[in-house]
Amino acid sequence: MSLIQTLGIALPILQAPMAGAQGSALAIAVARAGGLGALPCAMLSPEAMAEELAAFRAATDAPVNVNFFCHAPPIPDASAQARWHEALTPYYAEFGLDIGAVPAGPGRRPFDAAACDAIAPFRPEVVSFHFGLPEAALLARVKAWGARVLASATTVAEAEWLAAHGADAIIVQGLEAGGHRGMFLAEELTTQVGTFALLPQVREAVDLPLIAAGGIADARGVAAARALGAEAVQVGTAFLCCPESTISALHRRALMSDAARHTALTNLYSGRPARGIVTRLMRELGPMSDAAPAFPLATAAIAPLRAAAEARGSGDFSPLWAGQNASRCREVPAAEVIARLAEGL
Repeated sequence: MSLIQTLGIALPILQAPMAGAQGSALAIAVARAGGLGALPCAMLSPEAMAEELAAFRAATDAPVNVNFFCHAPPIPDASAQARWHEALTPYYAEFGLDIGAVPAGPGRRPFDAAACDAIAPFRPEVVSFHFGLPEAALLARVKAWGARVLASATTVAEAEWLAAHGADAIIVQGLEAGGHRGMFLAEELTTQVGTFALLPQVREAVDLPLIAAGGIADARGVAAARALGAEAVQVGTAFLCCPESTISALHRRALMSDAARHTALTNLYSGRPARGIVTRLMRELGPMSDAAPAFPLATAAIAPLRAAAEARGSGDFSPLWAGQNASRCREVPAAEVIARLAEGL
């Protein structure tokens, strides 16, 4: 059985789950167009997860992918927080903000029993994971209702690990991809390679269906990915400017400007490497900084700066997530993006 038959979709095109950039509207539009719509749940409460899934089910009977992170919650470290606050203090002073008022606590929760309880009544057809896989008991619960499990690999070793630990298909995430790197076996960025270099290596190493992700934004990219061994593609950046996405006007303008040609991996916005358009914060502190605390603790202190700058019309402190190929990011309906990608099939 092919991957599209297994997933129950008409086209081998998956919409990347993009936390903070979309809700059910984008997933619904993609699903109606024949692709696999995704709901990013890493930043949602269990109640919000249920609301998004209910909205999706009310709009279409197509399958849905719900996505979660599998990071280990960080151990509080007062000295690390102090270093981070020290690095950001000049910016807080610039905006007249009190860094002492920044609340502690993570902005993203890993997949846990509460999240599993929230989605179980909806029996989502696909559940996907970033940063590895959840503990075996939770994975068994997901599989018990018939869900197919997808997970991201950024190296051959990660793909082999996922194949050995219960993934049904692997999302091969190349270095070009926007947003967070799915890396989980090592932290060394020199292990990260491009989609079209990584894909054939993973194809030789594992027998599972592969989904190519990173830098794919048009029909040519789809055709190339399939020629190198992918059964499907996952696309994110090309959907960001669609009317169904929820990104800010600042983010939309940046994506459709020359600024989108310069992206970099940065840990400043969350504590883990993620690709976005280069901003003032990234230029001045360096995109990868030892001052940033463990994921996802960096987020709390960035949020007030982001809000203050955006109120002035500036994206200097905003995570403008984007892949290396934003060339097809247009203000067109998601269905049109799907149709253009499908020409590569």
